[in-house]
Amino acid sequence: MEQRKIVEAMLDYIFGLGVGKALKDREVSVEYSKKTGRMKHIYVDGKLLATLRPDGGLALTLYGAQMLLRSKTFKENCVTVSREAEEYIRLGKSVFAKHVRKVGKRVRPSSEVAILSAEGKLLAVGRAVLSAKMMKSFDLGVAVKVRASVGAEQTGNA
Repeated sequence: MEQRKIVEAMLDYIFGLGVGKALKDREVSVEYSKKTGRMKHIYVDGKLLATLRPDGGLALTLYGAQMLLRSKTFKENCVTVSREAEEYIRLGKSVFAKHVRKVGKRVRPSSEVAILSAEGKLLAVGRAVLSAKMMKSFDLGVAVKVRASVGAEQTGNA
């Protein structure tokens, strides 16, 4: 099977049907592990889109999240935060439940999420700690652990 089709199917399975269409008319390549032969990294147009995690999930890069945001379905995997939390998240700090304003219905514990500003701009990517329902109802605790953020990447702290 062609690499593009495999990657599109993975994106559809993990993030929702139709997300893989964001790769349309793009050059897709996959790097495999020399030891195990398993998929390791996914590149689109020569830039890293995501790294495969041992549990079968994907760890998105900022570039990957930005690309997938073109899909309406991918927004079901996003968390929108309050304006007062935006500057901290840009610096790579975790998202606390009290700052969550909107959350997509596909967000579950350990799922990959994109963190958006109130205006819908990408701030960071990370892993959800809580489910969508819990994020909406809790006022305490970490909702998302940030892995990479826009501000940390610019300052070299990523």
